[in-house]
Amino acid sequence: MRQILEPFMKTKNTTKYEMNTIKNKNSNTEKKSFFAKIGHLIENANAWGIFVMGSTFVLMFGSAYLAYILQNDFTQLHLERRSTLIGLIFMVVAAVFFVFKLSFFIYTFIRFLKYKAIPSVSNEELPTVTVIVPAYNEGKQVWATLKSLAESDYPEHKVQLLAIDDGSKDDTWNWMLEAKKELGDRVSICQQPKNMGKRHALYRGFKEGTGEIFVTVDSDSIVDKDTLRNLVSPFIVDKNCGAVAGNIRVLNNNDALLPKMLDVSFALSFEFVRSSESTLNSVLCTPGALAAYRATAVFACLEQWINQTFMGQPSDIGEDRAMTNMILKQGFHVLFQRNAFAYTNVPEKFKGLYKMFIRWGRSNVRENIQMSKYVFTNFRKGPKAGTRLLFFSQFSRIVLCYPFVLFMMVFVITHPLLFISSTFVSILVLSTFPVLFYAKRYTLIESFWAYSYSVLYTFGLFWITPYAIATASRRGWLTRELSQK
Repeated sequence: MRQILEPFMKTKNTTKYEMNTIKNKNSNTEKKSFFAKIGHLIENANAWGIFVMGSTFVLMFGSAYLAYILQNDFTQLHLERRSTLIGLIFMVVAAVFFVFKLSFFIYTFIRFLKYKAIPSVSNEELPTVTVIVPAYNEGKQVWATLKSLAESDYPEHKVQLLAIDDGSKDDTWNWMLEAKKELGDRVSICQQPKNMGKRHALYRGFKEGTGEIFVTVDSDSIVDKDTLRNLVSPFIVDKNCGAVAGNIRVLNNNDALLPKMLDVSFALSFEFVRSSESTLNSVLCTPGALAAYRATAVFACLEQWINQTFMGQPSDIGEDRAMTNMILKQGFHVLFQRNAFAYTNVPEKFKGLYKMFIRWGRSNVRENIQMSKYVFTNFRKGPKAGTRLLFFSQFSRIVLCYPFVLFMMVFVITHPLLFISSTFVSILVLSTFPVLFYAKRYTLIESFWAYSYSVLYTFGLFWITPYAIATASRRGWLTRELSQK
């Protein structure tokens, strides 16, 4: 079977066949003892991975010991701050912010405990859906995406599958033709006259779609058989549901280190954060990799969405966050389905990672500004305090970004050893929750990548948010170039 599938399923990253293999390996590993898991990790890990994870623990525990030795220096620093007005103001602001973030975490955790995914409704109740797959320079992966969608456990007569080539420069169109040849009338394919951007490709899909529900899936993602039915069931159970976010996991996390780290990060971002947001009917972003929208909600804001501008420039990024924002503004509920999985490819190189984060950061700045215009109005019936609290938490990070970076730079220059030791101890403490969360949901061994990811983000990606704020008006997808063979 593998020899038959490989010519079609082998892509630049990870395919559905390989993903199933990984799942099976993980399942077998979970049955082993802790020490057997350690042995399995060492046998299958590459030298660079062992070095990175090992170095992370050495730095964290070494810094904890250093912080113990430097206790008197920390005490002296605190006394110096209290003796000046600026230092005292900083300590008060820092204490208030810490109390707020701790309280917000506790609140989020309580909301998370209340979350339950909505089970699938019956075939008879399932609505008609239009699944839109925009693609640009995806090559063979688009074939795997369409194939996984066609294999969904969803009544065939209720699914319209649209694949749109956004002027690709590689062989994406040829692979769409291959999918069309195999799937026949189950998939419709079309080409944009030129590369116009993902938002315009989706707009074409919305205009041509006939389903009661629109589902958008990135062309570098695959889904489980029950993903579609689980994703759209909330629209039947909750008549005021306007959008649903899917549960995104990393597809290409078999070898490269960055995808391994991102998989742990995604688990927390989706299964913890969005679960709690869902209990407030206010998921702030439905991901492009997998999301569903009520057609009536889409058409109510479609022209505003396609013509959206920021500082006089057309918006060509953040189409998922923008659509979510506009649907929330209409008064609809936006939910998360933990049982609707999509597996997506993420950058394996640092350059691709920081470009992706810059794009997300700029979109976050733009849409928080848009959200501020309606979130404190009577934008929907029912409780709105939770939604406002979510907004305040996000917006506070933007407002305090530059003061925090300035403080960090001063701290580094004046007390480098205290900065290094306190930062790594903070990483050890704060990243333990993501580790425990991932270990509970999936595997203990892989959960330790949360520590390495925190180190990477703290020292290698701290500049993303301030840079995104300063360049929020810039256009460009940044990561839509041809893949390097």
